[in-house]
Amino acid sequence: MARCSALADENIYQLKVTLKRIKPPIWRRVQVPGNITLYRLHKILQVVMGWYNYHLYQFVIDGTYYSDPDDEGLIEVKNARRRKLKDVVGQEKKRFIYEYDFGDGWEHEIIVEKILSPDPGKRYPVCLNGRRACPPEDCGGPWGYADLLEILGNPGHPQYEEMRAWAGEDFDPEKFDLEFVNQALKTVR
Repeated sequence: MARCSALADENIYQLKVTLKRIKPPIWRRVQVPGNITLYRLHKILQVVMGWYNYHLYQFVIDGTYYSDPDDEGLIEVKNARRRKLKDVVGQEKKRFIYEYDFGDGWEHEIIVEKILSPDPGKRYPVCLNGRRACPPEDCGGPWGYADLLEILGNPGHPQYEEMRAWAGEDFDPEKFDLEFVNQALKTVR
């Protein structure tokens, strides 16, 4: 999918994805074919947001949960690999939730900004823009991330060296690399 242009009869969904409970906001604007499965959308969101797909996920759309099937049947979810975006979200301005890493509790609000005809020759998915870096995996959710930013903002803090090493010397919470994201999207299967 990442290597092919959208077919002329496929609609393109322009989505704005915002990580909830983070100030200033971390967000991305992405265009995807409407005929992708929710599972593929999950994989695309992992790339555009900067996550590493280490944890469970789910979409919540109109009170219905979509994810990977639970082999033990303990949780009632619809199979995300069998549901297409266009079939569960068919209109502009529609909002839904993408949850990632239930322990840290990362919730992303997704808004269908536009449903468009594809541009001839353009490859999808594509990230159009975004702001700020994704929090590091396993940093403790929005509250743990706020603590991390406070520590990294104060070189005199007793935990500064430890947290700088943990987050990585090159971690910059204000940085978003659009070119890197779009290169990475070419590998999404």
